[in-house]
Amino acid sequence: MSTLPEKLAAIGECRWDDEKMKAALDSGVYQRFREANKSGADLDKADKKVRLAAENARRGAASRARLRKKSSAIAKALFEWATGLGAVNFAHWFSPVRSGAPVGLGGSYGMKHDTMIDLDFGSSEALKPITVELPYDRVFVGETDGSSFPNGGLRQTHTAAGFTAWDRTSPPIVRGETLYIPTAFVSHYGAALDEKTPLLRSQAAISKWGVKLLKAIGYQSDSEQVFSNVGWEQEFFVIDKEQFLARPDLRHTGRALIGLKPARNQQTDLNYFNLIPPRVKAFLEDCQGELLRCGVALAVYHNEVAPGQHEVSPIFSLTNVATDQNELCLEIMSDVAAAHGLVVLNHEKPFAGINGNGKHLNWGLNSETGKNLFVTGKTPEAQASFMTFVAALAWGLANYGDIVRTGVASAGNDHRLGAQEAPPAIISLYTGLGAEEKIDAIIAGGPLDGYGGEDRTIASGCNSVGPIGTRAEDRNRTAPFPFCGNRFELRACGSSQNIGFPLACVNTIMAAGCKHIVEMIEGGLSVRDAVAKTYEESRNVIFNGNGYSDEWPIEAEKRGLQNLRTTVAAVEQFAADKNKAIFSDMEVFTPEETEARQEIMFEQYVNAITCEATTLVEMMETGLIPAAAQDLARYAGSSLAGKRPEIYEAIAAKTAALEAVLAAVPHDSAHGAARYCLETVVPAMAECREAADAAESKMAADLYPFPTYTDVLLGHHADASPPAEF
Repeated sequence: MSTLPEKLAAIGECRWDDEKMKAALDSGVYQRFREANKSGADLDKADKKVRLAAENARRGAASRARLRKKSSAIAKALFEWATGLGAVNFAHWFSPVRSGAPVGLGGSYGMKHDTMIDLDFGSSEALKPITVELPYDRVFVGETDGSSFPNGGLRQTHTAAGFTAWDRTSPPIVRGETLYIPTAFVSHYGAALDEKTPLLRSQAAISKWGVKLLKAIGYQSDSEQVFSNVGWEQEFFVIDKEQFLARPDLRHTGRALIGLKPARNQQTDLNYFNLIPPRVKAFLEDCQGELLRCGVALAVYHNEVAPGQHEVSPIFSLTNVATDQNELCLEIMSDVAAAHGLVVLNHEKPFAGINGNGKHLNWGLNSETGKNLFVTGKTPEAQASFMTFVAALAWGLANYGDIVRTGVASAGNDHRLGAQEAPPAIISLYTGLGAEEKIDAIIAGGPLDGYGGEDRTIASGCNSVGPIGTRAEDRNRTAPFPFCGNRFELRACGSSQNIGFPLACVNTIMAAGCKHIVEMIEGGLSVRDAVAKTYEESRNVIFNGNGYSDEWPIEAEKRGLQNLRTTVAAVEQFAADKNKAIFSDMEVFTPEETEARQEIMFEQYVNAITCEATTLVEMMETGLIPAAAQDLARYAGSSLAGKRPEIYEAIAAKTAALEAVLAAVPHDSAHGAARYCLETVVPAMAECREAADAAESKMAADLYPFPTYTDVLLGHHADASPPAEF
């Protein structure tokens, strides 16, 4: 019996991982499954198939014993494991392309819950008996009506079939009474309708060209695969459910469209890494337990900078698995929050004037033999490999930085990027000053080895504190893509995003950089000269200064780096000919899929902005304007009203103006509508908000129709966890 705390003893019990599969399957089936995952081949029907006898449905003791026998069939083994945990249903868990996380509902994945039953079609009876089983054909592939999901013109509405297929490298999990099977989602003709399919394709591109590059430079040349990994850091706000329900803007859009920030917000730094409020602590502890049971290696949770803001982060995993786990985390947080009378807000900027939410992606590469390709190493070969792979990344960012920028583009993220709380919209690479010196030396003719990134030791000046080991390079929080000692961190991703798309973009441009160097070596250049030329071509993207400074945008323009400040500007670049060509060359998107994804992103932007504007008009017309009239009536016959009449008149005028521009949104093209929303609707919303916030500063507290920022952000901080245990 384990003496570990229950949470630690239960790690991974609800995840059908490699260890459980190996124990449940015949060794031949297990090995063929592993080989199929590597090659992409289908499995033999006998390896997949199971059909339980009809009498097993009667659930007698003998039937239960038969159900638990070791089986050579994958479906049967999965069935026995899942039902042993109480699963009654199974669901293909997929990631349709749609706008960010549903407000108050967790992640963006789709599913339908199918009961683990079928009919015994082998029976001679006209009324077929019900059997209890997990049909093998539906474990691996499913079909659904995909007509209501965005497709960007990839198919006509009347051609509705969508197919889900098990991502066999991402382990199924059991939650509640359902077995969740992670899947890709494609159209009848194989076009990607989801976030996962492009990610899996990009992982294949990384592996193909990463392996070719390793062989070309003679390092880790026995590796047959290269893997991309990521560890995500999820930021979010936690607020009281009743406060959430009382604000239409939070319910419809995930952010407060009006409101003044509290007198004490984040300026004292009191919240950052401070004591977690008891009620939120209980919520986070429950989330931790659920995530650990599902095999998510959740390593950290803590308070963030703003009041009511928090962060969780796990240890890294394969990019596709980590993507599934991030969406699982959002789902679990939503469910657990509801049980605690709380709501989780994942919007990038829920509250104006205080920090918003990001999702930092700590991304790296490993060879099949286990070598981290972004560790500098101690040998000349390892150091040369490190400089080679960094050169490939630099080249990818220098030539396709607009792809990475578009990968993190959303209406919500427009509030963060370049706003002194997140990196600017200029994509650059932070290498560290020592690495930058080495890169310049390589360009000048120096060798690839010699930069070991040796760790340093610093002294605290206190006798009771021992020497502190640190990396050679400092961290840079103002860079969109800084080096962090053994990985690079994409700091620009928005908190509500499915991380599959930005990771697919990063993997694609990295694979392209690897190919660029391979082709130069195959064309006759030495490894040293090929890497030096790559750095020379990419030198403009390397920047180790302050990304928040006023000087950097000016310098970036001189370097020829794009500053795509808005989502619309970024998306306009996404389907450029060079981008369609590289996506096609890396076999991540076809040209048609690239254009479709661009169309969908325009539609997402329009939907987000028009939903916000419609909600804001409603709040003004049904809430703030009537309250202003009541407040003004209290001053009738008095000189105490001050500027209230003109302030309240401005609310009505700005609301009418917003309503007019909203009614004029064009419908002839998604691009035209997105550009109109950016240039006309967004400014009108800002003016309406300014008037509303001015009114809040004057209005009697008992008349203001919505919970204030103080109520929402701080109201639950003094609550004890239910039940309170001290």
